[in-house]
Amino acid sequence: MLVKDHLDQPWPDAATVDPAEVERFTALAEEWWKPDGKFRAMHKFNPVRRDYIVDRIADHFGRDVSADAPFAGLAILDVGCGAGLLCEPLAAHDAHVIGIDATARNVEIARWHAAESGLTVDYRHCLAAHVLEQGERFDVVLNTEVVEHVSDPEQLMKECSALVKPGGIMIVATLSRTLRAFLLAIVGAEYVLRWLPKGTHDWRRFLRPDEISAMVGRHGLETKDVTGVSFNPIADRWRLSGDTGVNYMLLAAKGA
Repeated sequence: MLVKDHLDQPWPDAATVDPAEVERFTALAEEWWKPDGKFRAMHKFNPVRRDYIVDRIADHFGRDVSADAPFAGLAILDVGCGAGLLCEPLAAHDAHVIGIDATARNVEIARWHAAESGLTVDYRHCLAAHVLEQGERFDVVLNTEVVEHVSDPEQLMKECSALVKPGGIMIVATLSRTLRAFLLAIVGAEYVLRWLPKGTHDWRRFLRPDEISAMVGRHGLETKDVTGVSFNPIADRWRLSGDTGVNYMLLAAKGA
């Protein structure tokens, strides 16, 4: 069943929504697809995040990414999709992709960009709770750079875990609550290098890998992989690493 757009945001009854964060991302919405705009740091980060996600999906479901339509038949939900930086490459692999976001303007821009790119993505202005209410379930649920912006991370993880089909996976990407993350992701990225607008992150909302793992574990998923993402200033690019002290990605699976 199709979930219609919920235009009465910020959904005062929703535990996960922070109206201030919705307002912040509404103000930035026009910047999403500008490589040198206010999301330029995300454009640098996105390739390593995208490749990790594609490779883990392929490994888990036994797909060959070099084949035609490698993700055909897979249903993927991107929670907090922004303007579609992850939805579009997954749709290009022929997955059935649904992107949801609490910010209406993000959804409008995502729809426009997908149409311009000739890709089919089902974008919806709604929350994970709204999709859950309709009984939809997914092979893959993405929760990337979202949990640190919500009011109730435990509730978000509960909802996202419930949206994963038996045998499916959830991938979480976020920042760890460490002193190094505060110095690099906030002081460095927002105030010194100005890669991100000031106030993008609140260090108190960052979650360590063990905290995310415990949350998803309480809701029926088992953590299978935790991989760090580190920035190489000499090469000016991000790479996967064993260092989870700042940025990391976590894959959890639901038993069949």
